[in-house]
Amino acid sequence: MATRVLTGITTSGTPHLGNYVGAIRPAIAAARTAGVESFYFLADYHALVKVQDPARVQRSTLEIAASWLACGLDPQQVWFYRQSDIPEIPELTWLLTCVAGKGLLNRAHAYKAAVDRNRLDATDDDAGITAGLFMYPVLMAADILLFNADKVPVGRDQVQHIEMARDFGQRFNHLYGEHFTLPEAAIEARVATLPGLDGRKMSKSYDNTIPLFAPRAELKKLIFSIVTDSKAPGEAKDTDASNVFQLYQSFASSDETAAMRRAFADGIGWGEAKQALFERIDAEVAPLREKYETLIAQPQRIEAQLRDGAQRLRERYAVPTLRVLREAVGLRDLGAAPADVAQNAARASASDEKPPVFKQYRESDGKFYFKLVRGERVLLESIGFDSPKEAGARIGHLKREGAAMLHHVAGEGVHLGNELLGKLAEDAAIEEVLGALATLIEADA
Repeated sequence: MATRVLTGITTSGTPHLGNYVGAIRPAIAAARTAGVESFYFLADYHALVKVQDPARVQRSTLEIAASWLACGLDPQQVWFYRQSDIPEIPELTWLLTCVAGKGLLNRAHAYKAAVDRNRLDATDDDAGITAGLFMYPVLMAADILLFNADKVPVGRDQVQHIEMARDFGQRFNHLYGEHFTLPEAAIEARVATLPGLDGRKMSKSYDNTIPLFAPRAELKKLIFSIVTDSKAPGEAKDTDASNVFQLYQSFASSDETAAMRRAFADGIGWGEAKQALFERIDAEVAPLREKYETLIAQPQRIEAQLRDGAQRLRERYAVPTLRVLREAVGLRDLGAAPADVAQNAARASASDEKPPVFKQYRESDGKFYFKLVRGERVLLESIGFDSPKEAGARIGHLKREGAAMLHHVAGEGVHLGNELLGKLAEDAAIEEVLGALATLIEADA
């Protein structure tokens, strides 16, 4: 089965060189990897959290879509779509909202930072903070979980959102059955973070970016405005402290980078170094710029590609998935008969054929739990632990020797030695738990 990798791009600005080096170029290369099913979407709902200029959202959506297509994204080989064209995403957002713990959302980095700024200004904690900002992690979780993505490439500052998506997915699975794959954050350590014109990280927030497809003359002007130190031609220059060098090596080959490093040691002038940087970037970007300009002049062509991608994706995944999830939570046809005893027995029989597994999750009380299941049948549910490490330690103990130390005391629960571990599921017996543990121990032997 292919590994599903999902990437979202917020439509809040014009793509710049940092986006290209840090996200677009590596993502398109990864999409060509065998055994990977890639999802790329324009996160226009997310953009509304921080942009209230409709024209800017529309223009950014066009520019970002054209940029990805110009850089080689093939809509016939990957899923390429606009978030707002998938109505199942906001519907799933609500289903997840109903299981998401507010305490966890209170700890989201973006929300906490906004509260901290308000406290610094001596205003109300929630002044100027919208529900959209507060619920942003739930919408992001819906983006990921709807398509059961296995991996989500993110920067380190976004890892918390993936952890929260896992948490919401675990909670939903615990309540309604196993529906969601729990995603993993894919952090690419080798992906560069480019410095901007002023030396800080290239970012729209700092207004220090170099637009990816700036006209040639503008690109040169911007590159020559990069801040440098005051060392004169002939003086050796520090490559590690140079924004010019950091940008250059992100586009140059290893041989070109080594040659530039020697030139810095020999005292290359800043004007000469910037000219070399301009020529190297333009050599890579110029052919893409030509494709971009052709695409940006045909917005209806891009619109058709996005709508086609969304329609195919809805038919393949989104609509069938929401149909199952609606059934799971009880949003059902009132004329449909509930499952009868025979159906339940058949399902239990099918469950018995599946190997037992432990599943960990976090509840809204902030504590960590696990359960022992066989197929859809829950056998054992643990008490809450203060950390996932503590819960994992009990699972490890059970897998090693639990069958010899586990016992059930009527009215008092299941114990591991002298320690209260949890309780049996309502229709489970201790013999079933011991049998499942024996199977796990044999499998690990």
